[in-house]
Amino acid sequence: MCRTPALAATVLALLAAPVLAAEPAKPQAAAAAPARAKAGVQQRAEAARMDPLARAAFWGRELETDGRDVEAAVGLSRALRQLDRADEAADVSGRGLIVAPDHYELLMESARAWIAKGQGFYAVEPAKKAQAIAPRDWRPVALLAVAMEQTGRDAEALGYHQQALALAPNEAGAMSNMAMYYAARGELPRAEQMLRVAAGAPGADARVRQNLALVVGLQGRLAEAEQLARQDLPPDQVSNNLAWLKAATERAPDGQGRSWGSVTGGGE
Repeated sequence: MCRTPALAATVLALLAAPVLAAEPAKPQAAAAAPARAKAGVQQRAEAARMDPLARAAFWGRELETDGRDVEAAVGLSRALRQLDRADEAADVSGRGLIVAPDHYELLMESARAWIAKGQGFYAVEPAKKAQAIAPRDWRPVALLAVAMEQTGRDAEALGYHQQALALAPNEAGAMSNMAMYYAARGELPRAEQMLRVAAGAPGADARVRQNLALVVGLQGRLAEAEQLARQDLPPDQVSNNLAWLKAATERAPDGQGRSWGSVTGGGE
């Protein structure tokens, strides 16, 4: 069949055009991974029974899921502090307070973390805010007492210790804290007397008994201190503590009138 010149030119142009491979279809963007669901009430309750390392991992995941999760911030800060990671604990609680500046437990954890770092000056503000929120709770008052000790404000520290005891006269923790205040100032018999009462009070824990063991040992009664220490500590730790106590008492063998600083090698 005869083609017109125009039609022939069109056909030739079509035949001369390169045949392009079909562009592969762009893959659809991978579906975003579903957001991790936060743990439920039961899972969170079970976390309280975990050891500190497992709790740190659990609450760390919860905080990654929701950076505004105040309960997770409290739990992670507490676990980190119990793992002797006070710097991280203070950071976590501080970031949590940006979200919830008046959250009682976050304020308490912030104060505890700063005290654990030995920087009680920075614990004063959160502890005072917590005290204002719960004025009948002895715990923020006790934290203020220790914070004042760390900042060298002894008269204020004693006043807060006395206030904590007035709020909770039968509380083992309040008694133990005040006893260690006296021990730090060389009043070991007085501290021992208070610690024996505290150790027999309901709710007394291993820390109270170990404070008693320490104060007894600092008075040179190492066999009795060992017996007390073995109630809660593994053998290797007991041996280390006894070696430290022996060295401390040999440095000041009179057993009386030594300040905490003189025993530990630090200042008042």
